[in-house]
Amino acid sequence: MTRPLADDVLDDIDLPLPDRRDGKVRASWELPDGTRLFVTTDRLSAFDRIIACVPDKGQVLNQLSAWWFRHTADIVPNHLVSTPDPNVTVALSATPLPVEVVVRGHITGVTDTSLWTRYERGARLVDGHVLPDGLRKNDELPTPLITPTTKGSPADGDTAGHDVPLSPADVVERGLVDADLWQEVCSAAMGLFAFAVRRGREVGMIIADTKYEFGVGPGGQLLLIDEVHTPDSSRWWLADGHDERIAAGEEPRSLDKEVVRRALADVGYRGDGPVPDFPDEVWRATSERYIEVFERLTGTSFVPGARPIAPRIHAAVSGLETGP
Repeated sequence: MTRPLADDVLDDIDLPLPDRRDGKVRASWELPDGTRLFVTTDRLSAFDRIIACVPDKGQVLNQLSAWWFRHTADIVPNHLVSTPDPNVTVALSATPLPVEVVVRGHITGVTDTSLWTRYERGARLVDGHVLPDGLRKNDELPTPLITPTTKGSPADGDTAGHDVPLSPADVVERGLVDADLWQEVCSAAMGLFAFAVRRGREVGMIIADTKYEFGVGPGGQLLLIDEVHTPDSSRWWLADGHDERIAAGEEPRSLDKEVVRRALADVGYRGDGPVPDFPDEVWRATSERYIEVFERLTGTSFVPGARPIAPRIHAAVSGLETGP
């Protein structure tokens, strides 16, 4: 017998720690030793809105990111210190760079800022890159592209909270990131993406695109932060039968939240107005896709953490709240 969906998810949590900071999916607090504690909830965002909560999603994101952090530390240092709970990461404190670094290996997407949407509307110079004629939706690009975005603040020229596309040159010209540091960021991002492509091939998956966030940590060191190659930050497709589906004009078989984006777009929702209702079965199916990504990429079985989630987290971090 399945539990009611509300009992299966973590929407929010309060911890007796200072300097709480909230994102769409994560909340973080300062720990006594100067590190930060991140809790990954089960919230799912699309079109820059919180859409629903998906069972086990937070645990998948947290544990999968930890796996990637450990396997890519030779490419670029990261903020990971420990994971004291399936939904919790302790991380080095870092000042986030004011841009998100999107790497695209395929032309796809349904949002207004997606590469495919702009290309379909006639754009051939997109985010500083010249694209050839004749591309079809979901085609592999001749070479992976870096397409940065702002983080959707009024200072970026967008008062609605949406990310604003940039060219790589814009990042330096606008003074968002120093030229030498930006070169380091781009090199790290391309190295990370190449590693993800190789891992995907090993397990029958294709990474179409992904988003990285970087920060400056202790001593001015560049750090990879936030999450890495998860179904939230990346589009993951099944490789089996992929070429045949694309040739037939069909969508890839997605193992990420793109299915939710498409479902919302199909009913005319792109972030404005009330969020459409979907039955719990939709979110359980989304959970299953996330878990499949975790198991394929890590090569391990997913073991859900004990319920209820919030008391479990409180118990796991109780020793961290007061420090040594």
